[in-house]
Amino acid sequence: MAEINLSKAVRSNLSSLQNVSAMMSKTQDRLSTGNKVNSALDNPTNFFTASSLNSRAGDLNNLMDSMANGIKTIEAADNGLSALTKSLESMQSTLRQARQDKSFETKSFNITTLDPSGAGKLSFSGGAFTGTTDFGLTTVGSGQYGKTSADYAAPTAAAASTVTGAANLTTGAVTAGTMTIKYDGKSVDVAITARAAGDNKSAVLAEIQSGLAGTALDGKVTASISTNFIKLDAASSEDGQITVTNDAGGTATSVMGANKTGTTGSDAKFEFSINGTAVTLDRATTGADKTTATAEINAQLKAAGSKFEAYVETNKVGIRATTTDAGNLSIGGKDANLFGTVAANGTVGGTTSASLTLVKTLDNLVSEMNSNASLKDNIKASNDNGKLRIQNLSTRDLTVQGTNAAGNVTGNTSAESTITGNTVRSDLASQFNELRDQLDKLSDDASFNGINLLRGDKLKITFNETGTSSIDIQSKNGQSIDAAKFSLSNLAAKDLDSDTNIDSLTDKVKGALNNVRSQASAFGSNLSIVQNRQDFTKSMINTLETGAGNLTLADMNQEAANMMALQTRQSLASSTLSMANQADQGVLQLLR
Repeated sequence: MAEINLSKAVRSNLSSLQNVSAMMSKTQDRLSTGNKVNSALDNPTNFFTASSLNSRAGDLNNLMDSMANGIKTIEAADNGLSALTKSLESMQSTLRQARQDKSFETKSFNITTLDPSGAGKLSFSGGAFTGTTDFGLTTVGSGQYGKTSADYAAPTAAAASTVTGAANLTTGAVTAGTMTIKYDGKSVDVAITARAAGDNKSAVLAEIQSGLAGTALDGKVTASISTNFIKLDAASSEDGQITVTNDAGGTATSVMGANKTGTTGSDAKFEFSINGTAVTLDRATTGADKTTATAEINAQLKAAGSKFEAYVETNKVGIRATTTDAGNLSIGGKDANLFGTVAANGTVGGTTSASLTLVKTLDNLVSEMNSNASLKDNIKASNDNGKLRIQNLSTRDLTVQGTNAAGNVTGNTSAESTITGNTVRSDLASQFNELRDQLDKLSDDASFNGINLLRGDKLKITFNETGTSSIDIQSKNGQSIDAAKFSLSNLAAKDLDSDTNIDSLTDKVKGALNNVRSQASAFGSNLSIVQNRQDFTKSMINTLETGAGNLTLADMNQEAANMMALQTRQSLASSTLSMANQADQGVLQLLR
């Protein structure tokens, strides 16, 4: 094959075109990839350095997902802590409401019917009491008493007093003067005219009847003739005697006989008063014997609210003080003499004894109950307008032995009554327990991606590609954040009986709140660390990728300009090559 020889001009332009084409190809490659270093052949140092930087950026970018999940896990725990805080605050509010509630149930009992000779105590059980606690209602102290002078006997049968004279007025003489007729505490002087021996009965009777007319004894005492004698009769059956007494001249003796005292009249009743309380005993029923008489006296004394009572001592009926503030005994009335000598004021006084069994006064009962160590904080006593009010300081029913359904204190533990418990505090205990149960449920539900920091799980977050920088996140001491950690157990209603116990529970809840807030602060600090590292890692990835780009990325503006220049050069080279070819064509024309 013959060798082809190119002219110098053509060869030179062809070489230039080849160089421009190669440069254009390289520039096009940079423009299409955006990199000025696409392989180790382009720039080994930059290529491998950029690859290392990009690899590290990729590893860090993979750790970003772990950090994001870690942040959400911490946020889930924080959500749980926020809910726990609200529940604990509600529990605290419930306890404060129970502390302020004083709607304890009460009952008032009458103590005026209490017999000091009985058992004389109250027994408390249930409520805030453990077992049975007794409280004495009586005390041995000083008081007054009195008793009948003789053995008690029923009032005598009903009868009117009568007196019959012993002076025969058919044959006897009458002495001038006055005679005094007494009956029922009243006294009347009757004037009598002197008369010689003979039949004087009618004349004397007329003078007596005239002397009684219009007086205090008119209608109460009547005069009549009984054979040859004057007879005086009481008009009705009343206690008392008709008596006739002389003047200095002995007039009554000449009319009635010496020292005439009639029979004792009786209304078949005993009537007297005890410190102003009237008592009536009749022969047939209420005063028939010492037992019925004592029962009737006590019935009338209790109805009047007296602080004295009747009792039997051997065969006598006595009256004695029942309370420490009963005061002096004073027995009055027409039959007061049953109990001793009647004084000038018409009463029989009492005798003081230092060893009487007495009922404590209401104020003493209230004071002693409220200061008694066994009763204090379990019940509260007060004076309810003369009645003993007992307040049950508990959520459970209180049994009070020594009281009856009629609302009386008997002192006899065979009778009892019930004071119901505080239902408000009992309901609040149930509310507390419901809130307490939520603590465990909230703690169980505060998990994310299988990790629950509130249950003591450990969260490990790695911050760099070599694993040398990381953080372990866990609750304090790896303990669960729940009711057990706070030592908060379910309440029984009785746990809210005592204000002191409520205060102790409130302190526990307050401690739990502080614990939760402290743990929230710790998780918050951990979250801040992880978020800071997340931001740091983002910045590092950007820095690494930017650094890698600086080593490998092409300057698109420069490469575009290069492309334009190369295109121009290519065009010029093509034109020059064409011109060189035309020169060769000119030689060919000459040969033709």
